[in-house]
Amino acid sequence: MLVSNTHNSSDEPRRWFHKPREAIASYIRNAPYLVKWLILGCLIGGIAGLGAVAFIEALHLGTYLFLNVLGGYQIPTVASEGSLLGSEGFIRPWTIPLLVMFGALLASLLVNWLAPEAEGHGTDAAIDTVHRHPREVRLRSVAVKMVASAITLGSGGSGGREGPAAQISSGFGSLLTRGLNLSHRDGRIAVSIGIGAGIGSVFSAPLGGALLSAEILYRDDTEVEAIVPSLLASAVGYTVFGSIEGFHPMFGIVASDYHFSQPAQLGWYALIGVVAGGIGLLYSRTFHGLKRLFGKLPGPAVLRPTLGGLLTGLLALVVPQVLGTGYGWIQRGLDDELANLPLLLVLALPLVKILTTSFSIGSGGSGGIFGPGMVIGAFTGAAVWRALEPFAPAIPDSPAPFVIVGMMACFGPICRAPLAVILMVAEMAGSITTLIPALVAVGLSYLIVNHFGETIYRSQLINRFSHTKCVVTNTERTPSRSADHREATAETPSVT
Repeated sequence: MLVSNTHNSSDEPRRWFHKPREAIASYIRNAPYLVKWLILGCLIGGIAGLGAVAFIEALHLGTYLFLNVLGGYQIPTVASEGSLLGSEGFIRPWTIPLLVMFGALLASLLVNWLAPEAEGHGTDAAIDTVHRHPREVRLRSVAVKMVASAITLGSGGSGGREGPAAQISSGFGSLLTRGLNLSHRDGRIAVSIGIGAGIGSVFSAPLGGALLSAEILYRDDTEVEAIVPSLLASAVGYTVFGSIEGFHPMFGIVASDYHFSQPAQLGWYALIGVVAGGIGLLYSRTFHGLKRLFGKLPGPAVLRPTLGGLLTGLLALVVPQVLGTGYGWIQRGLDDELANLPLLLVLALPLVKILTTSFSIGSGGSGGIFGPGMVIGAFTGAAVWRALEPFAPAIPDSPAPFVIVGMMACFGPICRAPLAVILMVAEMAGSITTLIPALVAVGLSYLIVNHFGETIYRSQLINRFSHTKCVVTNTERTPSRSADHREATAETPSVT
């Protein structure tokens, strides 16, 4: 009898805590649509903003320790981070390949030891979470992804900062789905708005981020139900992020004096669209081709990112523009700095950035591929301007409009989120003056990409009907979460 009483008394605090928690969860689950997503959107948006701040600060610290202190090299920064021009050359060039390689090894060891599912690029993993297991993201994998990505990118690895930001907020959406016992439908929306809020916060582009959460899930469809909750979550995330990091467009106010007033320019923007569509296809196929090649290499998997880091570091000795995220070099392109580089180097920049991103992230390193896609697009726009400027009529005086449109036209179509990327880049550049020519370029680029049926995010389903089939399949067997499984399910057949 005494044992029973002791047991009951020890469980009393747990039951006391469980009852109000379950009452809150029940209230949110059964609340009207507006109340439910007002609560969930604010929660997810707040975590998205704080997570973006945490990752940005971790990345700044990693960059300072690896490249600044050990490598003696300062990479250029964007306007919202001071517009530093960066170093003119390497003081200790021999350290650069070693630092990129060591950072990749350290991050790989951390991932393999603590959270193997955090390997690779984060946005694709978040999309896979929405479709297949919105309840099952471990918080440990989110924390490991953030630290590993900060080490990889901070040491000079070529990747983007959006993947970790997306995984932090989408992971919190998954936590809410479990903790509140949300339905599968609500859980999918919670995780998807986390993707948009995280990416919108880290790029200071809340409207584009909100639309991205609905567009990026499918190749040929849109998750309409996610748009309204995403607007709220992205607004809250941006407010939290801006309150700490500042309310500034990432690249400042760009091309403010540009106005589309010469119809002849549409021909050149159409050319950018065609070139950007081809570059986007090349980016996707090179990345996934090298990813498969790295996966076939003999030896421990933990060493593959190390090899990728070494190759990236060696290429960076010749083309330093590929080190790290590369956003600072977009800034220099917008400020006409790339106009002073040799023409052959400017023409080669998109191709070299594709290679280094494939080496750093395709080998299993931690980081995003969204940001590099925009960097590649910016380099593409700058290259077209440099090639045409000496002789072509009706070319803008500054390369900035071509750089902005190149960013939109290269990555928007290949990630199958053209409208979201158009809005994001416009927000990042603080300007809408290039929207009209951008529509031509992005439209042509999308037609090219769609013709080949290509996407860089292999976890995307074709449409919402494919998701219905995916849910039915998941009830019959537990899906594998490995990278190989996601690669194998990339070509999801449409439902007839």
